[in-house]
Amino acid sequence: MTQRVADYQERIRDGHFVVGSVPGREAIQLWSNDYLSLSKHPAIVKAQVDSLRGGRNTLYMSAVFLNEKSLQAALEKQMAAYVGTEAAVLCQSGWCANVGLIQALADSKTPVYLDHFAHASLWEGARVADAPVHAFRHNQTSHLESLIQHHGPGLILVDAIYSSNGTICPLEEIADLAERTGSVLVVDESHSLGVYGPNGEGLVSLLDLTEKVHYRTFSLSKAFVTRAGMVAGPKRVMSYFPYEARPAIFSSAVLPHDIAGLAETLKVIQEEDWRRQQLWYNARYLRRGLSEIGYDVDDSTSHVVSLRSGGERQTVALRDTLEAHGVFGAVFCAPATPKNHALVRLSVNAGLTEGDLDRVIAACRDIRDRRSISPWPKTLLKRNWQGAVRADRAQARVHSSLFEKAAKKLASMRGHGFGG
Repeated sequence: MTQRVADYQERIRDGHFVVGSVPGREAIQLWSNDYLSLSKHPAIVKAQVDSLRGGRNTLYMSAVFLNEKSLQAALEKQMAAYVGTEAAVLCQSGWCANVGLIQALADSKTPVYLDHFAHASLWEGARVADAPVHAFRHNQTSHLESLIQHHGPGLILVDAIYSSNGTICPLEEIADLAERTGSVLVVDESHSLGVYGPNGEGLVSLLDLTEKVHYRTFSLSKAFVTRAGMVAGPKRVMSYFPYEARPAIFSSAVLPHDIAGLAETLKVIQEEDWRRQQLWYNARYLRRGLSEIGYDVDDSTSHVVSLRSGGERQTVALRDTLEAHGVFGAVFCAPATPKNHALVRLSVNAGLTEGDLDRVIAACRDIRDRRSISPWPKTLLKRNWQGAVRADRAQARVHSSLFEKAAKKLASMRGHGFGG
């Protein structure tokens, strides 16, 4: 233990790798998961404040003691109906949801298949369950199928949107494979809930896979901007989960003011579709802009944009240079990413303006031109980025026209009472 601490202190003697400078007032902050820009929404804040002032914040105990008439039970029914499943159970966090569910479903005889980039909480759940783990190459259904053929049907664990690099899981292919092989599919929708679907129901609902995906888990600290998690699935198993999942048993219940905030957030997310539309407009705008100047961001269309910088020194240099331009992203490194595959994640949100996004693109263009990162990361730009830039410029006028039309449509939506 003493040596481990000493090694750690030596490694961070110049400061921890993921912590940079303090952003100024004019900084563009792209490290938050508040995708729909709801953290200061007056209706949500009011719901939480009213709950606190009402003196109902007294449930400092495990949720196993709650009855069917509790505020939590009522919200669980609402959330289950929202995501299109039989039942749902609130948890203390997305981590607790994943660890608890896998620990409750698997044992030492259950093969567990994990995407290499699956969230750490899914890996931890398999470890706690003492299950045999088989990792498959990122988003490669064929590799997963070969593993299942060798080790037998089991539990497949994937993220709908992978939190570090923003790639989208091929859910339809994996759901079909799970059905063919008799495997159970668990999808973590932490970064897709509230964002995908007509009312933000998530990627599973949008793809009409609710009958094929057995369980879904959620962190509610992303688009739902609060401190909680959730598991959704068959009613029979959800009635078993709170009394078998150790994180659920041995942690205090989600507090009433958080439940009040979640209930109001659900209402806002369903009603204010303009926020989703603005988020997707912003995500397309940023990705298009970065792609046009040669950055390798074409592997996804999601709202999570990764600048892949490789080693720790290179990533620190990229972070510092971005921050010098007033742009703040989140640094991801091992164990959140494989070693020497560190990156700076830019989380797009609905509150960004075109001016903000143009500043980000301009900062990245300056970084590309100055080449101040040494050695230069091979994965940051497209391989033939000069040629790619010329090709993208040829399409720039078309995209500019499309973005102008989309911006007018969004302005119209806000003008007809959709803002807030």
